[in-house]
Amino acid sequence: MLTIDDTRVVSDDAHRHLKVVGEGGGRSRSWHYGRRWGVVGLAVAAIGMYVASFFLDWWKLTLYAPQYPHGLRLTISLTGMGGDVHEIDMLNHYIGMGHLAEAAQFERHYAAWGVAFVAILVLATALLAGRKVGMAILVPGLAFPVVFLADAFYWMHTFGHHLDPRAPLHIPAFTPELFGNGQIGQFMTFAVPQAGFWLASSALVVLAGAFLLRRRVCKECPQAGDCGALCPSALVGPPRKKVAS
Repeated sequence: MLTIDDTRVVSDDAHRHLKVVGEGGGRSRSWHYGRRWGVVGLAVAAIGMYVASFFLDWWKLTLYAPQYPHGLRLTISLTGMGGDVHEIDMLNHYIGMGHLAEAAQFERHYAAWGVAFVAILVLATALLAGRKVGMAILVPGLAFPVVFLADAFYWMHTFGHHLDPRAPLHIPAFTPELFGNGQIGQFMTFAVPQAGFWLASSALVVLAGAFLLRRRVCKECPQAGDCGALCPSALVGPPRKKVAS
């Protein structure tokens, strides 16, 4: 006859044998929860990259002409513009273009709130999105640089197509190039993304890693069959027990 004594099994021959309990199960659970926190860590890293991009330049436009052999430079960030703003504004006056300070006033004023909103969405989707909508974690990360590009293009098009007809010089309506070489009147232009844009774009790659890791976590989750739009355990919480009907 065998009797169970806590963690040991005592047999009739007085030999004691160690009880085997779910060999490898504890380590498996540790890896599973480690992956869950890995998803959170990647999401937080992406948020940190978005916050850092807020303090960096996102775009640079350089204008070249014979009288400006070294070029005039305009840098664009989420909160304003820098570089040779005054000189460029003076040149814009001659072709009837508005002052650069008039562009994207609303966006620049609420840029910090926008970054905070993206950060909250990334963390919320990382924790709360269910298996069926796990890809939602990529949406705020993708929207951030895309919205910037769309807004920059809108303002460049607007400024280049609303020229004052009473200006001393008249040139055809234009839209400055966002990437690479272009031309505005007698000026050659060159536009290139800067560190802020590349950092925000890299954050999207980090979120893609979080999505792939999260998909694996969801696949191994014991509640995968019941998971819908919301994660029952908020990713890192304990699994909810089913209530018997």
